[in-house]
Amino acid sequence: MSDASKALVIAEHDNAGIRPATFNVVTAASQLGGSVDVLVAGSASGGAATAAAAISGVAKVIHADGDLFAHGLAENVAAQVLSLAPGYSHILFAATASGKNIAPRVAAKLDVGQISDIIKIDSPDTFERPIYAGSAIATVQSLDAIKVITVRTTGFDPAPASGGSAAIESLTPVANAGMSTFVGSEIARNDRPELTFAKIIVSGGRALGSSEKFNELLTPLADKLGAALGASRAAVDAGYAPNDWQVGQTGKIVAPQLYIAIGISGAIQHLAGMKDSKVIVAINKDAEAPIFSVADFGLEQDLFTAVPELVAAL
Repeated sequence: MSDASKALVIAEHDNAGIRPATFNVVTAASQLGGSVDVLVAGSASGGAATAAAAISGVAKVIHADGDLFAHGLAENVAAQVLSLAPGYSHILFAATASGKNIAPRVAAKLDVGQISDIIKIDSPDTFERPIYAGSAIATVQSLDAIKVITVRTTGFDPAPASGGSAAIESLTPVANAGMSTFVGSEIARNDRPELTFAKIIVSGGRALGSSEKFNELLTPLADKLGAALGASRAAVDAGYAPNDWQVGQTGKIVAPQLYIAIGISGAIQHLAGMKDSKVIVAINKDAEAPIFSVADFGLEQDLFTAVPELVAAL
């Protein structure tokens, strides 16, 4: 095995700065007990490299800058990671869309088993991860020389964004893998906080009945609280809310300071996505709704009456 405690964190960034998920991954990496390096692979990404060097607990930033990384194509980033892999015992990604796109490619090329969605580190080779939509926690041990890991960010506090003074080492990028090309993107513009990192989330379920009612009732409440909007899978499937608002096992995993669940029954798949929220408030007229079992505060009332009253009171 390479150095038994040398971790490489693959940074997520926008070339100018580091995305929040990376701070949580640095915390996880630091719990392995050894040094933590961060790879910033980007295009004109000096700002991101500088930001990574300031993260508390980071020993070194490896900065690979080239046009091939401009859009974060998984094939090219994976190739860069693989070029560095022999020097590390652990390679960590956030369990985000980006991380889950790159990590399996790295694991497959290294011929190791990927350790997915960890929420706790017991030792450098033993980890805990949720299974069965969070109903059980599996303890997983890996004897692979290099461990490829995705980190559920809600399981770890973010590392401080300042206080570090890591050296930045510039690296010549690998050759373009030539396996994919960036065609274009359609970015959804949203004035609200990003759902995954919002401190307050107002989330709606199928009981709202229509997209019109969803917006009519929840938008004023979210506006008053400065909250992000979320939805259950049932609400998304019914067309009441866009897909990127979905919270749950097949949506986004969130852990805000305050989660307000309105008209959400609380299927196990939804609970898996939000049960780590610090304070959970549920509004539902069904006293038997499973959401009440995880709620800190429950209001058994018709949401069409309760929500306008709540907005008026704020």
